[in-house]
Amino acid sequence: MRVGLGHDTHRLEDGRPLILGGLRIDHPRGLIGHSDADVVCHAVADALLGAAGLGDIGEHYPDTDPRWRGLDSTVLLREVVDRLRRGGWRPVNCDVIVHAQEPRLGPHKAAIRAKLAGLLGLPEDAVNIKAKTGEHVGPVGRGEAICCHAIALIEPVAA
Repeated sequence: MRVGLGHDTHRLEDGRPLILGGLRIDHPRGLIGHSDADVVCHAVADALLGAAGLGDIGEHYPDTDPRWRGLDSTVLLREVVDRLRRGGWRPVNCDVIVHAQEPRLGPHKAAIRAKLAGLLGLPEDAVNIKAKTGEHVGPVGRGEAICCHAIALIEPVAA
């Protein structure tokens, strides 16, 4: 078994869709990025890639490549899971912390959990979502950004 840690941060901007864990959340501001800027999918993908020793999403999906402009990050995460499986690995569980002063994510945690579990091919009880505020400190606390940390465990696929 191997474990990997992922992180992502994106700034918020008026008029952009807010997508977290593949779930569109009603909010007047969304995350800025080359793709859809889904910090949850990005952090989980990085955790999985790290656990498998496969680098990070910036190596596989560079923001300098126009092919990835506007990419739906659920596609990215599915591709990462497929890449792991081709390499002989599968996800076992994932724990995620989303740091956002706004919007309040408590009402969305179950839906994000269900969406991520489906993307990872895991039962819902193998995925955990925690939501934290920035306590009005730093870019997250001032409502300027949202960040996410994820840890994932993988195991070899039985032959």
